[in-house]
Amino acid sequence: MSRPGPAGANGRFFSFGTCRSTAPVTPSGPVASRFGLDTLGLQTRGKEFWNLVPASLYEEAIRRGEGMVAEGGPLVVLTGEHTGRSPNDKFIVRDASTENEVDWGNVNRPLTAEHFDRVHEKVLRHLSERDVFVADCYGGADPAYRLRVRVVTEHAWHALFARTMFIRVPFADQADFQPDFTILHAPTLTANPKTDGTRSGTFILMNFAKRLVLIGGTSYAGEIKKSVFSILNYLLPPKGVLPMHCSANIGPKGDTAIFFGLSGTGKTTLSADSARTLIGDDEHGWADNGVFNFEGGCYAKVIKLSPAAEPEIYATTRMFGTVLENTVLEHATRTLDLDDPLYTENTRACYPVDYIPNMARDGRGGHPQNVIMLTADAFGVLPPVSQLTAEQAMYHFLSGYTARVAGTEKGVKEPQATFSACFGGPFMARHPSVYAKLLGEKIARHGAKCWLVNTGWSGGGYGVGERMKIAYTRAMIRAILEGKLSTAPFATHPNFGVRVPEACPDVPADVLNPKNTWRDKAAYDAAAREVAKRFETNFAKFEPFVDGKIKAAAIRAAA
Repeated sequence: MSRPGPAGANGRFFSFGTCRSTAPVTPSGPVASRFGLDTLGLQTRGKEFWNLVPASLYEEAIRRGEGMVAEGGPLVVLTGEHTGRSPNDKFIVRDASTENEVDWGNVNRPLTAEHFDRVHEKVLRHLSERDVFVADCYGGADPAYRLRVRVVTEHAWHALFARTMFIRVPFADQADFQPDFTILHAPTLTANPKTDGTRSGTFILMNFAKRLVLIGGTSYAGEIKKSVFSILNYLLPPKGVLPMHCSANIGPKGDTAIFFGLSGTGKTTLSADSARTLIGDDEHGWADNGVFNFEGGCYAKVIKLSPAAEPEIYATTRMFGTVLENTVLEHATRTLDLDDPLYTENTRACYPVDYIPNMARDGRGGHPQNVIMLTADAFGVLPPVSQLTAEQAMYHFLSGYTARVAGTEKGVKEPQATFSACFGGPFMARHPSVYAKLLGEKIARHGAKCWLVNTGWSGGGYGVGERMKIAYTRAMIRAILEGKLSTAPFATHPNFGVRVPEACPDVPADVLNPKNTWRDKAAYDAAAREVAKRFETNFAKFEPFVDGKIKAAAIRAAA
């Protein structure tokens, strides 16, 4: 199979050429805001393309050698060296406004205002010498908590990504659009760590006082998406809104369910259910009037995507308007090979949420009746489904146990056990206890039932056991949402203290008890004790911030 040539730092398909059009371009239907780029201190010597529609962005991307159109219409792009997020290169400016609000540490690294300003000048200078694309968008489907975001980038395909990923601003409102936050995106610019205060040439710098984000040295589009999520995680809790790294859907009777989980645990797959209405696949807020999507698009992993198991998502990979990152494309026939991890395991599809047939047009739902926490246990010891008390839910929310899956972050080649607070630690600007307190209050106020679902390994850990069959996981989720598990007989797990159902429709009884799936029962006990010990060690840092009931719900390793 012929494949695209290697991609450089800017993610171009070098085999296309990198020609630029020098003729005047009049794109279809642009609307420029009266709050122009000069308000950002950006004076461009190139062209400014404002709020282009997808067809126009396709034309510009192809003209500039940024991607190829595959059979069916998706735009296929390469992101070069960075095929996942670079969490160690994210910094927040430490100043009077953030000093006592941000949870400083390995996740939220501080940067001086002086270093930010130095990089800011470089970004302005870099973008001023190039054509730029402007995408004005909303973050948040609820108008009461909506964030107006402007993305300014040097690549047409990144503008298409932003326009697809976030909520589109109606044409009638674009002329008066004034951003609350601006993202200046310069993927071909690298920083100098010695003078700019960064860790490497890659940078994701957030300044809440200036309401500005600077991104450079990486073409991975997920950095744009997660920057907006990080902003909302900082701004919304003081308003009583819980920002959540979760998917959400609505049942035929109007019942809302949310699915917490890190990338690769099944949020997108399990919430895309033909029997239920999708609200969104990754990021939501829980306010006093219910749940609302932060986004207007989905960003799904598509490696080895199955048309049988995930038909709705699979269909989007054959649609115009979808952006496919780092998927293998046969040049002559323009056919895709979603099974080939040539560039990365973290292949992605960005598509409008309304490409899913049964979706909530307003991006909103009621208060959740079921809160489901997804984990991909790489040790294969957690039960595939268990019921949690409210205190256990807060404990597992703070713990955020799962496995980093291959490709999601740079350098991760195979699943690694990890604890990511709130199932989204890299994006939580405030202390995890702030979000856990909000979750506990909302669960108590609205009487939500809580569950832990393991989509990870069964019959042994990674390399020995097998990933839980998706058909079984879907059956467990279906039983939860239909209320069938609530009345099932339960047994308390000896290592983890959760209530495990003894029966579930369409799931073999042996599968429900993870120990029964292991040939070596003693090996299971040893692995379960090891995981319990990891839970105990991790939770020690949260104990000063929680009450006695949550402490009592914590997992303790057997002596």
